[in-house]
Amino acid sequence: MRMADLGDVQLHYRVDGDPEGAPVVFANSLGTDLRLWDPLMPHLPDGLKIIRYDKRGHGLSSVPDGPYAMGALVRDAERLLDHLGVHECVFVGLSIGGMIAQGLAVKRLDLVRGLVLSNTAAKIGTPAMWDDRIKAARSGGIEALADATMERWFSRAFRATPDLALWRNMLTRQPLEGFLGCSAAISGTDFYTPTSGLRLPTLGIAGSEDGSTPPDLVRETVELVPGSEFKLIRRAGHLPCVEQPEDYAALLTSFLTQIGHLAR
Repeated sequence: MRMADLGDVQLHYRVDGDPEGAPVVFANSLGTDLRLWDPLMPHLPDGLKIIRYDKRGHGLSSVPDGPYAMGALVRDAERLLDHLGVHECVFVGLSIGGMIAQGLAVKRLDLVRGLVLSNTAAKIGTPAMWDDRIKAARSGGIEALADATMERWFSRAFRATPDLALWRNMLTRQPLEGFLGCSAAISGTDFYTPTSGLRLPTLGIAGSEDGSTPPDLVRETVELVPGSEFKLIRRAGHLPCVEQPEDYAALLTSFLTQIGHLAR
């Protein structure tokens, strides 16, 4: 575990795999930390430098006062990669992480040579919807949203397993101010126009049972980028890297091979 001091925020990150390998950066969803990607790690190929981090207000990163703007989250990712000397990575973003990915690619194409937009969109929900969630969490804590969130995040089959408690606990133990701050960032983001200007290899991944970012919403965003691919993982909800890690890793490995990232 390492901490990058970026001045106004301190980001917890870790680097796995080949230190000299092709860089792949993972950015996780609202209400999770970098352990979101743990189920995926054993299934990824050799030859990658795997970078994961906790966005501000989550995990072991610091919790600046909110609300946050998406621009701040994008700038955090930008500064972290500059801090690590990373260029031309493939950036894998899930949910809010996918919004960060879109914003970073628009701002710093020198940092990103390929995008994986997983269970995300250029615009997620409406400000009114996010206002309601923010009010509920502010009055009752994240616990007040936990059961409904689990229904959106996971398939019915997964919700019947004991492992559901791991992810429910991860959600409810995130810092409240960080959860609220990032919710505000999602609420204020509409990337349809900037994302439509992107021209880089892009893979979209959706879960067939995703109640947060349904497949059609993901597809709509991915198709803004000419030449992109869209893949659906069945029997999975909003976090297919948890429910179907082998399928997720296979799609990612195929994409990395296709664009020459593994062969670098």
